[in-house]
Amino acid sequence: MRVLLINPPRNNEIIGNNPNALEESRGYNPPLGILFLAGYLQEHTEHSVKIMDAQAEKLSWAEIGARIANAKPDIVGLTVMTQTLIDVMRIVEISHVKAPRAKVVLGGPHVHLFPGETITLPGIDYVVLGEGERTFRELVDKLEAKDDLENISGLVFKRGRKIINTGFPEMVNDLDALSFPARNLTDVKLYDSVLMPRSPVTTLFTSRGCPYVCSFCDRPHLGKKFRARSADNVIAEIEECKRLGIRDFLIYDDTFTVRRDRVFDICRKIIDNKLDIHFDARARIDTVDDEILRLMKEAGCQGIHYGVEAGTEKILRVLRKGITLEQAEDVFRLTHRIGIKTLAYFMIGSPSETKEDIEETFRFAKKLDSDYMHLTILTPFPGTEIYRRGMESGVIKTDVWREFAKNPHLGFIPPYWSENFSLEELKSLLIQGYKEFYRRPAYLFKRTLEVRNCREFGRKFRAGIRLLTMRSRQ
Repeated sequence: MRVLLINPPRNNEIIGNNPNALEESRGYNPPLGILFLAGYLQEHTEHSVKIMDAQAEKLSWAEIGARIANAKPDIVGLTVMTQTLIDVMRIVEISHVKAPRAKVVLGGPHVHLFPGETITLPGIDYVVLGEGERTFRELVDKLEAKDDLENISGLVFKRGRKIINTGFPEMVNDLDALSFPARNLTDVKLYDSVLMPRSPVTTLFTSRGCPYVCSFCDRPHLGKKFRARSADNVIAEIEECKRLGIRDFLIYDDTFTVRRDRVFDICRKIIDNKLDIHFDARARIDTVDDEILRLMKEAGCQGIHYGVEAGTEKILRVLRKGITLEQAEDVFRLTHRIGIKTLAYFMIGSPSETKEDIEETFRFAKKLDSDYMHLTILTPFPGTEIYRRGMESGVIKTDVWREFAKNPHLGFIPPYWSENFSLEELKSLLIQGYKEFYRRPAYLFKRTLEVRNCREFGRKFRAGIRLLTMRSRQ
């Protein structure tokens, strides 16, 4: 079977209306979801697998169509997040024109939340639930053998007018049993990041599942149970990446530092094997201390991304973050002292939040003085506690995400928490927050002193220009 896995462009990304020049300047991340699928097929089957990263390659719709026609796929697979659904459906349409015999398979967090709505969309043949590696491999094998599909766990498909849903598959507890992402099927030089000193850059998952209970976040297809790869398995993937010329990594675990012993094991093996890598990681304020940060720094950690989210204790409780402002101040101060850069995540527009609360968040962000600050308007995503609360309270009038899943269309406006602000007011405050943080003379002077070469200057200059011109882009 000829399998073509596609990472769609984000021409019509519906959660893209918040100005965020830092994110736009970071380059493109490898599409790890489909790379994991491709790696698993390569290791366990004889099927032909190709990957098209339409986003990183900046392909036009015409170019995407030509690539699909040239690949002559039997199966076209796409991972879907709710915000990318419009572009995914455009590729589905193109696939049916350019490869009319190909079966179209969708997976990812969106289809887990809305399997029935997804399978009834035009042109969709199969929906894969949960972690897709094993289910997708079984599906491809059985399609080739023309075998019965009902005994494949984690599959949704149509039989006439009847929808068959075989149920959510078991989570993969032994992540070491999965194959490494098939980065060899992409041009690794496409992937870069303003946050990392060298290129190319790749993303890396060392665990799956988040055990925390933040009210604004959900990873439905990965579950709440924290499952971790062994240190040896992680080191083996890093060494494979180095053979491809990759030495810088963005560790994309929801929280890399959930298990202290595992972080120590991975870092010590990086040091003992003299891997000479750089990496950034996401961590919670309440999972780090002096000892773990110093070891991460020695292993090559360049930066840590901390989710602070708010600058008042009141809103931290609303978001169920489980941290305090004092803890955040202590950890940022400690991280800076050890020599690791920081990125602080903040949100505005949370339930019960007032303008005074938001202004206090801006003050607190400047007080932390992180190296980078990422600010967004809170979006009540499907499956989250905040979305459910919004529906129950009437702040969100209808199940807008389910309606969108049934009928994805241009012009869709995601819900926001409209209790105290209009969307335009939140956008204006968002711009204000970014400008207050990034336009400080002391901040600009510090960043200028840190520039090491012309390439880095170019990337940061472009990011700065975007920040300075935010208002004109609204």
